[in-house]
Amino acid sequence: MKKRVLLFAITGLLAAGVLTGCGSIDENDVVATVGEKEITADVANFFARYTQAQYETYYSGYLGDDMWNTDASEGETYEEFVKDSVLNELEKMIVLEEHMGDYDVSLTEEEKAVIEKSAKAFDEANTLESKEKISGSRKTVKRVLTLMAVQKKMAEAIEAEADTEVSDDEAAQKSMQYVLFPYKTTDDSGKSSDLSDEEKAEAKKKAGSFAESAGTAEDFSALATEQGVEAQTATFDSESTSPAEDVVKAADALGEGEVTGVIETDSGCYVAKVTSLLDREATDSKKESIVQERKTKLYNDTCDKWIKKAGVKVNKGVWRKVDFNDLSVTIKQSSEEPYSDGAKTDDQAE
Repeated sequence: MKKRVLLFAITGLLAAGVLTGCGSIDENDVVATVGEKEITADVANFFARYTQAQYETYYSGYLGDDMWNTDASEGETYEEFVKDSVLNELEKMIVLEEHMGDYDVSLTEEEKAVIEKSAKAFDEANTLESKEKISGSRKTVKRVLTLMAVQKKMAEAIEAEADTEVSDDEAAQKSMQYVLFPYKTTDDSGKSSDLSDEEKAEAKKKAGSFAESAGTAEDFSALATEQGVEAQTATFDSESTSPAEDVVKAADALGEGEVTGVIETDSGCYVAKVTSLLDREATDSKKESIVQERKTKLYNDTCDKWIKKAGVKVNKGVWRKVDFNDLSVTIKQSSEEPYSDGAKTDDQAE
């Protein structure tokens, strides 16, 4: 039988959410060591359950009741994928805490008070039985919240050192208008079907006629409307794949105001017009994206370097005891009425 336990929300740093969640685990066991620091089973179990709760709450509707045995990628189930991610995050948290002095990072008294208050609120809102299932003692919750707070502050400090200068040339985004003459049709129920060979030939003929007229038309969109089709807009660079790779490749070779010929793809025939060689809004947005990519890379590279230097040893036997199939953990929505005893436990067949 699979146990399900509903617990009330942790406030503060753990955001809104109630954990629900049998596994027997010795909380003093060590799941992994990072350098000289130990990741104890209570910390690993609670953080794993916190992560599990998010997946079961927001993705079980798509992945089904047996989500943890569903393949996340070839040869890896969702349970394996999420547990690997959890352990990796915990390793990062440990090395980040160890290197706080490198960045003059510390938790303020106010932040410590929030952590204390959150751990206390969680402790008082849930039954002992429920907390034991997810290693949710006040001490453990406080430790996990502290690690999460340190991780956030350290990430900000590390990312602050990333290069934020991005030139227009590096981020340049062009813009186009395009029309698709599709090779599929969709009925009122939303069901799509392929056109016949004759109908495809007719669609291609219409695209050719449109392309010829678009070369001299002042208003690409107005011409499309006149011919019973709709012009769409897109911003792009040489690495873009939308609306279609062949369309991007053709448009990228043109100057402003120039029109492609008919570009045939599996989905239909495209005709596009380049409307700008430097779309200001899209280029500025791309700059922000590039800067964020740099920050993320610097953060991950820094953590990976520290973890590699420290060395990691995982006790797979202990970590295996954290089993997502034996314990259901979900987030209780705030609209639900709390149970009088702070928890509800029911048996659920696997």
